[in-house]
Amino acid sequence: MMKKNRNKTWKKLLAGAFAASMVLGSAGGSIVNAQEASDNGMVRSFLTGKLVPESIGRKKAISVMFNNIQAALPQSGISNAEIVYEAPVEGGITRLMGILEDYQDVERIGSVRSCRNYYVYFAREFNTYYLHFGQAVYALDLLNLPDTLNISGLDAVGETVYYRSDDFESPHNVFTNYNMIQAGVDELGYPTEYSDEYLGTNGHYIFAADDAPVTLENGTDAAVVEPGYSYNNAYFVYDSETGKYTRYQYGDVQTDFLTGKALTYDNIILQYCSWENFDENGYLNIDVLSGGSGKYITRGKAIDVTWSKDSINTEEPFANENFGVTHYYDASGNEITLNQGKTWVCIVLDSNSDQVGLYPDTASFTGGTAN
Repeated sequence: MMKKNRNKTWKKLLAGAFAASMVLGSAGGSIVNAQEASDNGMVRSFLTGKLVPESIGRKKAISVMFNNIQAALPQSGISNAEIVYEAPVEGGITRLMGILEDYQDVERIGSVRSCRNYYVYFAREFNTYYLHFGQAVYALDLLNLPDTLNISGLDAVGETVYYRSDDFESPHNVFTNYNMIQAGVDELGYPTEYSDEYLGTNGHYIFAADDAPVTLENGTDAAVVEPGYSYNNAYFVYDSETGKYTRYQYGDVQTDFLTGKALTYDNIILQYCSWENFDENGYLNIDVLSGGSGKYITRGKAIDVTWSKDSINTEEPFANENFGVTHYYDASGNEITLNQGKTWVCIVLDSNSDQVGLYPDTASFTGGTAN
């Protein structure tokens, strides 16, 4: 059996460092311990690093497949996603997977669309429920694994969890909400709290301490970030006053249907992945296991990174270790520290990495027009 093991020494050092509530991060500042708890019922979110009520931060989050074609926009509830994954699917379009922990009061979430195999790995990295309405055949084996907390609209539980609205045309009108999701969780008998294994990792990311933001002072200027998706012409624009990036696509700002407000993010990760076609129909087999390069972007700056898992089993794609956390490392081999807040992860086909653009100011950016 062939296995790849990476960064074991770092993993041991990190585990020891988390014994304290604040330790030194890779950028030279302090980081928070995700297991830190306050006296008033607040805990550190595994998704943002911020203090949140324990009833939110320690209850299992959801990963939801969001439709991202123009006929389905704007999405509902996406502004409540603390983390968003964007990846290409067949036909060059992108599909989003939002990870939400604070959605109890959201009127509706969606529209919900179908699964592709690589998103299952992302959802399981965060030990979440995985919500989708349909799937490519290549995802079925992953969805049927006992440790995949699958909540499919095509299974019997679908009538409990999902409904169709009348303000969008089918198939772009499938939605869900907190109460329906919890009813589905109860029906399936799924756990409501994070696994001990996930808790032992202190969450997925390392976050900067409250008073020690990451500035990437030696990084490349990145006032505008273009991940190179040609179909929706997506890009992000940095606002130095808020310290956040605003998301644009299809020639306009991306908003949430329920709030009308623009989507903004504190961190952007570009993760370059090798890939191949599953078949002649264009279904993509994106390799999210073997490691690669990318970029980390925050506060108007960008650095090159590499990404990898602690261990992968190349002969058994469904082996448990393949669902472990993906780590991102700077040029010195240190795991990166994210700023507290929301994160958008762009999965970029490595053959398209030359289409990624970082611009020092908005004046030098000429892309982003609608198709």
